[in-house]
Amino acid sequence: MTSTASSPDTRGGQAAEEQQPPWQRRLRRFGHAARPRADVGARLVPPYTEPSPRLWMTLGLSRTAAGQVVRWSGWVGPLLITLVAGVTRFWNLGSPKAVIFDETYYAKDAWALVHRGFEVNWPEKINDDVLRQGGSIAIPHDAAYVVHPPVGKYVIGLGEWLFGFDPFGWRFMTAVLGTLSVLMLCRIGRRLFRSTFLGCLAGALLAVDGLHFVMSRTALLDQVLMFFVLAAFGCFLIDRDRARARLAAALPADPDSADGIVRPDAHVAETTRLGWRPWRWAAGLCLGLAFGTKWNGLYVMVFLCLMTVFWDVGARRVAGAARPYRAVLRRDVLPAFVSTVPVALCTYVVSWLGWILSPTDGSGGYYRNWAATAGKGGNWTWLPDWLRSLWHYEHAVYEFHVGLSSPHTYQSNPWSWIVDGRPVSYFYESPLPGKDGCPADTTEKCAREVLALGTPMLWWVAAFALVYVLWRWVFRRDWRAGAILCGVLAGYLPWFFYQERTIFYFYAVVFVPFLCLAVAMLIGAMLGPPGSSERRRTVGAAASGVVVLLILWNFIYFWPIYTGTAIPIDSWRSRMWLDTWV
Repeated sequence: MTSTASSPDTRGGQAAEEQQPPWQRRLRRFGHAARPRADVGARLVPPYTEPSPRLWMTLGLSRTAAGQVVRWSGWVGPLLITLVAGVTRFWNLGSPKAVIFDETYYAKDAWALVHRGFEVNWPEKINDDVLRQGGSIAIPHDAAYVVHPPVGKYVIGLGEWLFGFDPFGWRFMTAVLGTLSVLMLCRIGRRLFRSTFLGCLAGALLAVDGLHFVMSRTALLDQVLMFFVLAAFGCFLIDRDRARARLAAALPADPDSADGIVRPDAHVAETTRLGWRPWRWAAGLCLGLAFGTKWNGLYVMVFLCLMTVFWDVGARRVAGAARPYRAVLRRDVLPAFVSTVPVALCTYVVSWLGWILSPTDGSGGYYRNWAATAGKGGNWTWLPDWLRSLWHYEHAVYEFHVGLSSPHTYQSNPWSWIVDGRPVSYFYESPLPGKDGCPADTTEKCAREVLALGTPMLWWVAAFALVYVLWRWVFRRDWRAGAILCGVLAGYLPWFFYQERTIFYFYAVVFVPFLCLAVAMLIGAMLGPPGSSERRRTVGAAASGVVVLLILWNFIYFWPIYTGTAIPIDSWRSRMWLDTWV
């Protein structure tokens, strides 16, 4: 009797397995699991997870009070983490009182932009005069040949315009954007994982990353680029949720269900227009600002735009579309293109408005009068002179970037970035005992350094987290893992095509938020899935706590070499864990 009763179930399981696509059956040996077939509405718009009722019982909260805590935690938690990030980033922001690393270019270019509308040639040894005279220093008139678009310098210049032409002024806006990016990542992580805890964890990890911290306190363009890239990703994520909610609302209700559960419908899934999608336009604006900060924002635009199209394919497939790719090609691709690429390109051109409006008599921006002088004649004279001159300028900049191969002490290969192989020293001094913060009782000289170094424990854990996220995407078809990988690859992969070019580790700050999301996802897996046993939860929480505390300790330990604090030379040497850090 027992054998007879069990055999139909076995055959049924085998039949279900045989119905899976061949690639899924082959990947089962590596851990692939088919997506559980839950309610279509819940798959399109997953609910946010809530803490276990046991937590509220332990805290002695009523159901009403617990609901209020859950409701407010989505903003209170991120804001508290952002407050900590802001305090650390703005603390003693004007120190070192010096022009450090590439601030020698961007701080002065930004000051010229907000006053003249284009960059100018500054004398070589003028940094000391800038620090001494500040905003009263005379701005030269000769236009300078620069190789980066103006948006990032306008952002830096806004801080200078508000607070003066000094280290605090030119670092102010990067500190603001660095702080706001922590808030954005908390909210992005919350929406991505449907978990306030994991979202706040991702933001907290970004707050204690050394590279992000140093870039938040330095007037360089890459932090501005990171902010706009993260903002574009967040806009696409909101658009994804809203488009899927609209698709779920269009599906018919299941007649056999009294709970309002919807069922898939091929006709609705393939023909429903998702309407006005303002968050895609906002994403296009952010991508244009990213592209207008540094040209590698163009690669990011390609990656993120393709990602959002594949998101639409997934949404229509879940809703029941028999041919989701064809449906997306007919309904979504053109609106997606129009709302992002032209918006980004128009934003980029508008960012050059100061240069475009500058005089054309030779006293304006560099190459501004090219079309009227060296560019006369040819097949494109029907275009406005400013557009032809701008195109010529852009072509010259492209040739510069492609051919840039001047050796530099701190250049690095992108293969080494993920393990903190070659950080960049922005500032270094060796004060004597009793001077510039060096303790008077120190027997030797001290060291003051600002080292653009990602928090080692965070980055080394992130290396393993990326492997987990890749596995999660390939074998579990987890779209969240795919989104994280897309963000990392958008900021990382393009540099492998330019390994002969002079490139630096701090370019990696663009994908640091996505590394933090990867680590948060890994820690979420360590904590265990819903329904895990109490022992599993306890072990996972202990292991996760150890990892997070090690990362926090690591950030605190390296604090002196992130902030330029004077420490005894032996203490400095103890922080040089790798020979390549010196």
